Amino acid sequence: MSSACHVCDLLVVGAGPAGMAAAWRAAQNGLRVSVVDDNPAAGGQIWRGGPPEASVWFERIRSVDVEVINGARVFQQLRPGTLLAETQSGVCELNYSSLVLATGAREFFLPFPGWTLPNVMGAGGLQALVKTGLPIEGKRVVVAGSGPLLLAVAAYLRGRGANVLLIAEQASSMQLARFAIGLFGKRSQAFELKRQLKGVPYRSGCWVSEAYGTEQLEGVTLLRGKKRWRVACDYLACGFHLVPNVELATLLGCYVERGGVKVNTLQQTTVANVYSAGETTGIGGLELSLVEGEIAGLAAAGKHDAARELFPVRDKQRKFAALLNSTFALRDELKDLSTPQTIVCRCEDVTFERLQKHNSWRAAKLQTRCGMGPCQGRVCGSAVEFLFDWRAESVRPPMLPVRISSLIRKQSV
Repeated sequence: MSSACHVCDLLVVGAGPAGMAAAWRAAQNGLRVSVVDDNPAAGGQIWRGGPPEASVWFERIRSVDVEVINGARVFQQLRPGTLLAETQSGVCELNYSSLVLATGAREFFLPFPGWTLPNVMGAGGLQALVKTGLPIEGKRVVVAGSGPLLLAVAAYLRGRGANVLLIAEQASSMQLARFAIGLFGKRSQAFELKRQLKGVPYRSGCWVSEAYGTEQLEGVTLLRGKKRWRVACDYLACGFHLVPNVELATLLGCYVERGGVKVNTLQQTTVANVYSAGETTGIGGLELSLVEGEIAGLAAAGKHDAARELFPVRDKQRKFAALLNSTFALRDELKDLSTPQTIVCRCEDVTFERLQKHNSWRAAKLQTRCGMGPCQGRVCGSAVEFLFDWRAESVRPPMLPVRISSLIRKQSV
């Protein structure tokens, strides 16, 4: 098992929009910058595959001296100023003076009967699979859950030949109308998505109450008000908005509030020389991620006045973020989707009924192993927070499943 040691002024964890913006600004101002990401290429989930609209940012990264380390999963802090990441070739030691956390977000899943059937996938997850070669042409797809990602995914899948049967959005029509009024110059994007989805039914106040099938998904049951009906389909793309990835920030001791990393006006966390930007600080969309990344990169380079010049842009985008999150806040009825036998923790096959017997995340973990599987609570942890108002109490290394040889290497470093 080989290893490598990297030394830089600024380490950026995450090569999505926020991380790229931070790296570009910092390198522009003379810092030695390294970017580490667990994907095989930069761009994050939203820019996977380098779409044309992201070309200006890829060009900016190429115009400066930035070291990009792909396929590296940060799993531990060895000491303050040093992180360890696992790669295909071994453990990578990352030494830095300052750090930007741009770890992005993941999809939020809620359990319902049948959600573990094959071909029931996250909305973004299905899109990612199609981008990497999953054949979707002619397949019948229902897109459901909450958030603007549903429209983007539906448009993408339809553009690849999928037969998108229906988009089910749990937010009410009144909430969506308020959101449309406050789109802040983003209406052209919305109209373009609407054009691409012409003829596809869009149902507000609607959600999947059950997925059914024997060996794999055969269809879904939809609920809207008092109406309940079935739709036969090949795929269900279902996600209930997004959840910030705060595990690394928590491990480093950064304060987390309302689900996101707490930062000051310069994007600095409660830990000295550690900054955070993008969805890690709260779900706010692409434009907010970019400007937060720029501010973090400038602040890390000591260019505080230049960073402050971007505050008005960030303030405008934060207003949109507040509107976004209030619009797609989950309704209480979704807490009643699970039956006693519905699996909540997929890794450890823990049912809703077993969790109901406990009064905290810690008690449930101790008695049922909920959250102790390979995903380490990244799926069920968010679900039980919504269902039971439980909070994860700690993050322990390694943050991700890693090879035994990587743990041995960690002990010898």
